[in-house]
Amino acid sequence: MGRTVLTLSLALATWVGIAAAHTGGLSGATRDPLAIPTWLFLLTGGGVVGVSFLLASFVTDRRLVAAVHDWGRHLPAPGRTLRILARVGAVTLLAVTVAVGYLGPATGVRNVAVLVVWVAWWGGYVASTYLFGNTWPTLSPFRAVAEPLPSLDYPYPDRLGAWPSVAGLLLLVWIEVVTPLADDPRLLATVLVAYTVVTLAGAVAVGVDDWFDNVDPLARAFQLYGRLAPVGVDDGRLRLRLPGGALPDTALRGRDDVAFVVTLLFVTTYDGFVATGPSASGVRAVADIGVPPLVVYLGAYLGGAALFYLAYRAASRVGRRRAETYLTTDYLARRFAPALLPIAAGYHLAHNLGSVLVLSPTLAAVGAAPLSPPASPPQLAGLPSWFGGLELAFVLLGHLLAVWVAHATAYDCFPSRLQAVRSQYGVTAVMVGYTMLSLWIVAEPYVAPPFIAS
Repeated sequence: MGRTVLTLSLALATWVGIAAAHTGGLSGATRDPLAIPTWLFLLTGGGVVGVSFLLASFVTDRRLVAAVHDWGRHLPAPGRTLRILARVGAVTLLAVTVAVGYLGPATGVRNVAVLVVWVAWWGGYVASTYLFGNTWPTLSPFRAVAEPLPSLDYPYPDRLGAWPSVAGLLLLVWIEVVTPLADDPRLLATVLVAYTVVTLAGAVAVGVDDWFDNVDPLARAFQLYGRLAPVGVDDGRLRLRLPGGALPDTALRGRDDVAFVVTLLFVTTYDGFVATGPSASGVRAVADIGVPPLVVYLGAYLGGAALFYLAYRAASRVGRRRAETYLTTDYLARRFAPALLPIAAGYHLAHNLGSVLVLSPTLAAVGAAPLSPPASPPQLAGLPSWFGGLELAFVLLGHLLAVWVAHATAYDCFPSRLQAVRSQYGVTAVMVGYTMLSLWIVAEPYVAPPFIAS
């Protein structure tokens, strides 16, 4: 049964799901068509991941594997004054973004609020959390405002776990998809205000730590991405480590944490899939038989998220069965889930870096005069032809790092080298399938999603 679900999920994942445009909807950058057949390109990418698994399987020295992930150097930590200034700056930026969203030009790329959120924050800052470390606990304007407020200290229900953050992540991306959030600064400012109000109310009700540890989807996403970065916090001190070095030791509490990691991977993919030709054609075909477009999008969205989760659960069952271990499927799912984070990071970087580069001059010009920006803000004229190859390299590098993290995790879980290798069969199959899906999305030209204002 597990193999059947895994096979069907991998097959269906290539067409089920919708993706939000985010910065892709703001960028005028185009991608040159592939010079080789698409099927050959995708098989090559999947083959690279498969071969990397085989090569990693030859690294059986536990001391070497442990040494790679234990390597680190301590770094000087920023002082308290710098942290306070950073928080003041973050709160000020949020206030200015909301104000200009309401008072500035109504045109998307001429309003600094749109550029700050989708270019500077979503495209740039999010990448910084998995490249340089999680600074969100310090820079989060929501937490900075919430911490000084009194708390009612209502007990957070343990039975909820981190499931509210899973629902919150799905809701945030869904709002972005079905509304013109990337083009309407007034709507964007309203969403920011609503998010702030909900966050502050929740933090006051159950306490700052419980809210940001269990409910707030942004805080949880950046916390996990920070485990991937080469800079982290160890015993209150900054530490330099190898990329992904902390992932094998990342402790997930239960199915709720696993579901959040898988959902983070899904919505990252979701950023690109909706803007492809096959996605647009599929939505039109279903809508033409009388199904409301909103229902089509919602069904595909929730169905895609469920299939990603079921595929990963099936992979965990396959790994347990092949390793012939007493360890439970839930335990293996918790241990191997952090290995998916490099995949999400590599795809996010590939999908958003081009837009950040193209629109950086726009952000600078509009930011210099937010209430009276230029009528035609400048953009980078175009990206070099080799940039598409760089995007594809980011996808592959993320998958290769994921394979190594899964390998290190397996050797930490199993005393037998053969068990360690066999336990990775299921998750490696998922990675190969997802590699091919990711490469296909990145290589596809942008197509405006039908029936929605984006």
